[in-house]
Amino acid sequence: MAELVIKNLHVSVEGNEILKGFNLSIKQGEVHAIMGPNGTGKSTLAYTLMGHPKYEVTQGEVTFDGKDILSLAPDERSRLGMFLAFQYPISIPGVTVANFLRVALNARRKEANPEDKGYPIPAFRKLLNEKMALLKMEPSFAARYLNDGFSGGEKKRTEILQMATLEPKIAVLDETDSGLDIDALRIVSEGVNTLRGPDLGVLVITHYQRILNYIKPDYVHVMFNGQIVESGGPELALKLEEEGYDWVRERFGQEPQLS
Repeated sequence: MAELVIKNLHVSVEGNEILKGFNLSIKQGEVHAIMGPNGTGKSTLAYTLMGHPKYEVTQGEVTFDGKDILSLAPDERSRLGMFLAFQYPISIPGVTVANFLRVALNARRKEANPEDKGYPIPAFRKLLNEKMALLKMEPSFAARYLNDGFSGGEKKRTEILQMATLEPKIAVLDETDSGLDIDALRIVSEGVNTLRGPDLGVLVITHYQRILNYIKPDYVHVMFNGQIVESGGPELALKLEEEGYDWVRERFGQEPQLS
């Protein structure tokens, strides 16, 4: 069983320290949620985990499946079984959803076996159709250019389709609820729940409790000033929904850094 372990992680952006001794462990099969006010370092954590060069790790360690990942490139982390669903997915005109996913999947196959020639097109089409049916997506979606002209909900559903196709061991959802109306949020959440199981660990990063009405977490963590300051079960998210973050600021005393 793969496990993502973060120990005493310190991260700076342009000389400004954002993460200040962050600790967390996530195993396959577990769903964790991180909540916190704006600017406390939640997205910094997500991008650091996937190796964005803007984020400088100054102290601490991150291991995945027993391997130190901080020296690995983003594509190497992905091939190990990590996945990041972006808060703001980018558009790639001219590249269809199907071609994008086939290239990504073939890269993983080649990592496992350098002699692998990649998915034959008929086999890949069958696989993709199965994944889209699982997520209740129209087959025509695969022929559209990646995120080009997509609504906010369509972009987020495409992220979940990527997750379904690549079958990661640990997935980080960076504010997947951002910009979604209630119907789109429900549809995207249903997709995540469909994929949920013993082989997938999920880290849901969010400001609001509403997505956790659909994706039920096993653990909820409150992040403030670059650290986890409180952990509990789903009841902790309800407390934040009812009381906001004022009690966090009062208890821990400092305003978060901008990130």
